Amino acid sequence: MGLLRQSRFISGGAMGTKEKGARCEDKVASYLVENGHEIIARNYRCPYGEIDILSLCSGVLCVVEVKSLTRRWDASDVQFMVNPAKRMRLRKTLSAFLSEQGKESVRFNSIRFDVATVTCGSVSYYIGEY
Repeated sequence: MGLLRQSRFISGGAMGTKEKGARCEDKVASYLVENGHEIIARNYRCPYGEIDILSLCSGVLCVVEVKSLTRRWDASDVQFMVNPAKRMRLRKTLSAFLSEQGKESVRFNSIRFDVATVTCGSVSYYIGEY
């Protein structure tokens, strides 16, 4: 019975949080590539936390936090989507990523923190939001 439930779930029933998050991240990654970004890493994890997407665009390392929304937000609300504790975790996680990269990190001229939202399948991208 458990396997049957799992099959229904996977084949089109209610989508779980992880599946929804992965779909949104896929959509944002495609959006970034279409707009000139090179995806460096996805779901980079370390003891400090996780970065959804790291991309490179014109020498800028973009740290992208992906948010799935049920309604459209006003652009002025985006800054509140990543709270101070999450910002600190992202910075520490980025530090760990750059330490692992070693000399490769010289490829980045600067670093920027962006937010991407997915609402009803539509991507909105906010540059330098946190």
